[in-house]
This record gives sequence, C-alpha cells and structure tokens, in this order.
Amino acid sequence: MKITLKSGKEVTLKEVSLDERDEMFDSCEYKFDKKGNLSDIKKPHSTITKWLRLGLDGDVSDEALKVFSIEDRTEIFLEMQKFLHLGE
Repeated sequence: MKITLKSGKEVTLKEVSLDERDEMFDSCEYKFDKKGNLSDIKKPHSTITKWLRLGLDGDVSDEALKVFSIEDRTEIFLEMQKFLHLGE
C-alpha cells in the first residue's frame, strides 16, 4: 500500500507476518489514568523506528529513515496502525 504524506514524500507499506505484526504492537506501551484516558506513551521514538524498519517496503537504513521529520514519522506510524488493524 502506497501512502503520500502531507509533506509530499511517498512510502510503501509492506505486508508483514503475524509474528512481525505482534512484535510491532507489543512494542507500544500505553499508560491510562483512572478514568481510562490515555495519559502517557512510553518509548514513542524507538517504537516508531521499529515500526518503520519492519513495516516499510524498501531501504530502512538509518540514512533512509533520517530524511523523515517527526511529523512524517508519526503520520507513517498512524497509517501503519490503520493498515494493520484492517480485518479485525
């Protein structure tokens, strides 16, 4: 699946195995308050980098990933979550 980011950059998501998908989702650590509202996300940068390395089709070297701004990285991460939740 190809995505065009708000910045104009294009990325392609690849199909990942069930094991890779589980590894990606297990890397997210969320903290909720007593009312059930999201209050904190732990390790957001390393989690996003892991998702990019596992979920992007093509070059995922440090050099290739450094071209993305934090906004780009976050947008890709959110699109990947939508993509991986399809069928659930």
